[in-house]
Amino acid sequence: MSARPIRISGLRQAVLWDDRSAGHVYAPDTDLVIEGGKIVFAGPASELPDAYAALPVDVDGRDLMAMPGLVDVHSHPATEPMSRGMFDELGSPGLFYSSLYEYMPVFRADAASKPDCARVAYSEMLLSGVTTIVDLSTPWAGWLDAATESGLRVCLGSMFRSAAWKTTNGYTVDYTWSEDGGQRSMDEALETVDAAQADASGRLSGMIVPAQIDTCSPEILKASFAAAEKRDLPWQTHAAQSIVEFQEITRRHGMTPVQWLDSLGVLSSRSIIGHAIFLDDHPSTPWHTKRDLDILVSRDAAVAHCATVFARRGYVLRDFGRYKRAGIRIGLGTDTYPHTILDDLRLTAYLGRVQEQTPEAVSTRDVFDAATCIGASLLGRDDIGRLKTGGPADLVLVDLSHPMMRPSIDPVRSLIFSADDRAIHSVYVAGRKVVEKGRVLTMDYEGATSRLVEEQARIVGSVAQRDRLGRSVETLVPATFPTRR
Repeated sequence: MSARPIRISGLRQAVLWDDRSAGHVYAPDTDLVIEGGKIVFAGPASELPDAYAALPVDVDGRDLMAMPGLVDVHSHPATEPMSRGMFDELGSPGLFYSSLYEYMPVFRADAASKPDCARVAYSEMLLSGVTTIVDLSTPWAGWLDAATESGLRVCLGSMFRSAAWKTTNGYTVDYTWSEDGGQRSMDEALETVDAAQADASGRLSGMIVPAQIDTCSPEILKASFAAAEKRDLPWQTHAAQSIVEFQEITRRHGMTPVQWLDSLGVLSSRSIIGHAIFLDDHPSTPWHTKRDLDILVSRDAAVAHCATVFARRGYVLRDFGRYKRAGIRIGLGTDTYPHTILDDLRLTAYLGRVQEQTPEAVSTRDVFDAATCIGASLLGRDDIGRLKTGGPADLVLVDLSHPMMRPSIDPVRSLIFSADDRAIHSVYVAGRKVVEKGRVLTMDYEGATSRLVEEQARIVGSVAQRDRLGRSVETLVPATFPTRR
């Protein structure tokens, strides 16, 4: 027996999709009716069909705003929560302050801790209004079950590679290549992706993800892109994400990471480049050409931008406004902890304005679109990331009576720049309520967090065994203040 429709009545404000302008619009005094996981009515109460007008009111919307659920196009839920409190100021000086090569392997979550890492990250995403995520992880036991349990729409990007990296001295990176070129790793990833596509929940999907261009052979990059074309799936790889990688690719191939990908024929409208920061005209990676941006535009390749993780290292995309004006589709991702995407919307806007020295460089609409309709387009979706009659009921209710939302003449602007996730009231995915009054309904967020405290203590307790110099966590990550003796 199917559940009866849900009526949300008298919303003070709603952010609806307008087909005529192909954009979001404010719609005050709106009713929403949800049935079968879809929005079957979105408009003023005066236009409600009689059958819906007779429904009891489930949610009184007088102090609420409805907006589309946010889309996080680049995240690593199974590992990143483990690094909380440790990576904020940690980077290798000899590797341009990247933490990828020396420290990430030392602190990485193991098989036992990944389920709780994922549940913590999934919960934080839901609490910040995210309803769709791209989960970039290497396969782990129980991954599909945890993704289904979360209540999110999860696009599983099962990562694979042809080589592993390491540094033995803190200033050079060595690559150890697998005998089969990464084929077995790719085959396993494709099995995971195919299983996600077939999942009975209807909320899981797949993405083809060769992990990083410097760890993937040209053969595996081309083969993976062909697999994405065959399955009609998005394809994403980490590229132009570090100075080390830029120098490695130019050393190997005499061209930039973007140019090398283009030479392999793997850039198209299905391609997502995470993070596409170090192009040939970036001040930190000067090169004799200046055409990377034009290549991305000409191929309609998209960019997954994650402001927080690079700001920690002192680097920034140069810049959001420039990429957007060039015609590049930019989606936003959290990448790292905390998995609260509203932080990334705000930081993306501020950093873009700082670089162009004007508040007009990046608008509220620019970052909101990046995290909704544009982010959805990166996944080949034209239904999520927007609220409209006939579309999926993936929506967020914002508490307009929250003190940090008041006073406000523009509630989306106030949410992003003032209230953050503190004003998120409820979240629905496919019509199912997954967050209510700041509480996750699908997972034990508090329990997973408590267990993660113990798991982090276990991981950091053996850091010296994995660190190249045998350093303790206290040496690697000095405390902010000395402890009084």
